[in-house]
Amino acid sequence: MNQLLRTAIAVAALTQVPLALAQRDNISIVGSSTVYPFSTVVAERFGRTGTFKTPKVEATGTGGGIKLFCAGVGVQHPDIANASRRMKDSEFADCAKNGVNGITEVVIGFDGIVIANARGAHHYELTLKDVFLALAKDVPNPDGSETLVPNPYKTWKDVNPALPANRIEVLGPPPTSGTRDAFVELAMEGGCKSFPWVKAIKDQDESRFKAVCHAVREDGAYIEAGENDNLIVQKLGANTNSLGIFGYSFMEENADKVQGSKVAGVEPTYESIADGSYAVSRPLYFYVKTAHADVIPGIREFVAEFVSERAMGEDGYLADRGLIALPQDQFEATAAAARSLAPFAP
Repeated sequence: MNQLLRTAIAVAALTQVPLALAQRDNISIVGSSTVYPFSTVVAERFGRTGTFKTPKVEATGTGGGIKLFCAGVGVQHPDIANASRRMKDSEFADCAKNGVNGITEVVIGFDGIVIANARGAHHYELTLKDVFLALAKDVPNPDGSETLVPNPYKTWKDVNPALPANRIEVLGPPPTSGTRDAFVELAMEGGCKSFPWVKAIKDQDESRFKAVCHAVREDGAYIEAGENDNLIVQKLGANTNSLGIFGYSFMEENADKVQGSKVAGVEPTYESIADGSYAVSRPLYFYVKTAHADVIPGIREFVAEFVSERAMGEDGYLADRGLIALPQDQFEATAAAARSLAPFAP
């Protein structure tokens, strides 16, 4: 039995549909808009080898991508999910419920989340407390009492007298985005904890603590701009008083148009993200459905290209696109686990 026939039979078994309808000869990748540029570069280089077709990469957002990924096994479901945060326990359980039991987790490097505005506009220097007070749905009462009130702040100067009297208008990702998840956890929760009585809630009622610290205001000061970071950059150019939230790598790609704000006294740079001194930074991931690895042509080879030194290494072509490389020892361990498609559990 030749390899083509064996592959076709395996595909049909996976999908339980007629053989003629079952075949797919390219890799399907969905997920994070932050990881999308990195994944696309690898996919294009991989396709140029001529051995396999160029993978199809779609920016659906982390949450949306993982939902598609976890929906089942078979060629109608994606093979790989990009993510700008780690897969949640609930998502892993959803995968298992739908028969997606073999999953390989790959950490590709680090990225910072920037709060940027148009180059040449006021260069903001923000604390995490400023960020929380500007964007939270409910905030500690300005009268000093230990109560929460709907966010009353209209300008940045209202939040902090050292900031300009510009109206608070921040364009950012929707709830399905891993960037949004990471931003509320790292930036807003960090600022929320600057109030000792709010921080104390976490020990008493963690779900209430998260409801307070992670809820983003819905009165127009925060504007959901979808998963299209290019659109945010365009809008920042059109309104120099507005700010936008997206990954450091995207800021680097548009360095002639936008600038990142200092956060807690630190500029978002490759070095400050790599050494952890920039407060709003996070690892980036992709997840592989191992049941598809011997059915969809090229999955093992694509993963090997992604985790190669020439791609993910400190001097690799992904670093040229703004990816903050893993420390060498972590890179080597990650690459070995990825190449073997080792399973993970959260």
